Amino acid sequence: MSTPQPPMPQPAAPAPTWQAASGGSYTSPIPIIRTHLGHALASEWTKIKSVRSTIWTLGVFLFLVIGIGLGAGALVSGSDTDMHGDSPLALGFFGLLLGSICIITLGVLTTASEYGTGMIRTTMVACPTRSRVLLAKSVVFFAVAFVVTTVSASFVAFAQSAMLEGSGAGTPSGGEWLKGTVGVGLYVALLGLLSLIVGSIIRHSAGAITIMIGVLLAPLVIAMFMFADSLRDLQQALFEYSIPNQLAVFYDNSLSGSGPSGWDPLWIMLGVTAVAFGGAYLLLEKRDV
Repeated sequence: MSTPQPPMPQPAAPAPTWQAASGGSYTSPIPIIRTHLGHALASEWTKIKSVRSTIWTLGVFLFLVIGIGLGAGALVSGSDTDMHGDSPLALGFFGLLLGSICIITLGVLTTASEYGTGMIRTTMVACPTRSRVLLAKSVVFFAVAFVVTTVSASFVAFAQSAMLEGSGAGTPSGGEWLKGTVGVGLYVALLGLLSLIVGSIIRHSAGAITIMIGVLLAPLVIAMFMFADSLRDLQQALFEYSIPNQLAVFYDNSLSGSGPSGWDPLWIMLGVTAVAFGGAYLLLEKRDV
């Protein structure tokens, strides 16, 4: 008596059928799955969380933002300095300005490093829709940068407020808290996203990082050495629209006393990033990998 055979498992989805040369047909046992943006997001999340550059850059970022922020608060609270009603949140500016270099570096490496290693060819084979790859990288990086920046800036802000209580520092309003935490988180994340886009355009890690650090610091440094009266208007414009000054605006502590105010720096950075993203998309569609 023969033993009954168990039923064969059915494929999860319809499989393609090819017509053989002999007249028969062949059905592939591999199921066909239509890919979408969610698959690209999962792939980019796996990449960004598994490479060592993410751990190192974000680790140094947290060290700078939290270390310098708490150090500045401790120095002011331990001295005889009277804050004269100034917001204690402004002391978080120094650590965040230096820490933004780490976000810039990570943004560039998210795209440019794949061109350096040749991994971009594998990425494009797995996802031939190039715009989807760029969008997935942008979304994942922006989310990581925003969360890390906002959480660290909020921690420093609450710690500084507690340390400087009773030292004459003013009590921040709700708007000041929002700009000093969520506002700076959005601004720094957009700055990192702009770096990611520049990395996609330049396709060279060192070159893109150098360009972005120049964009971050060069306007302010150049303006500091403009002494001629004929360059006064240009000097003022460089002061007003330099990234350090725009970042200081979120702490109501503008370096120039004029120019962008309130949430203006965020809209400026958003516009610049959107234009750069459009240029990167057009180049990505035209150039070979």
